[in-house]
Amino acid sequence: MLTKEKKVNNTDAEGRLTLADALVYACNQGVDKIVDLATLTGACIVALGPSIAGIFTPSDGLAKEVVSASEVAGEKLWRLPMEESYWDSMKSGFVSEKVEWLHIDMAGPVWNDKKKAATGFGVPTLVEWVMANSSS
Repeated sequence: MLTKEKKVNNTDAEGRLTLADALVYACNQGVDKIVDLATLTGACIVALGPSIAGIFTPSDGLAKEVVSASEVAGEKLWRLPMEESYWDSMKSGFVSEKVEWLHIDMAGPVWNDKKKAATGFGVPTLVEWVMANSSS
């Protein structure tokens, strides 16, 4: 009996679970800041287009650090709102309240349609951010 091969084109749920595991692990390591990047919300492409990533964070200080790093790296970020009313629907135990957290949603700029290739978006920003925050 032949079976038709199925193509998986949406791994959102698995990606969110993997990210949640990574956030819990990082918090358990005693970090004081976490910056993650993922392609979790395709709505960012609609909102910001193909060349700007959205960032979410309750921390003004961390937002400033990461946006500064992105400017040095030449990558475009736009901070999206995290209204107080959102918190009830976002309750989770993933990130400790003691940890500053920022999420970069790179759904738009992660892929180059013309080249049909990944762009590596976010890596230059993270490198700049780590270098700016590391002890020399």
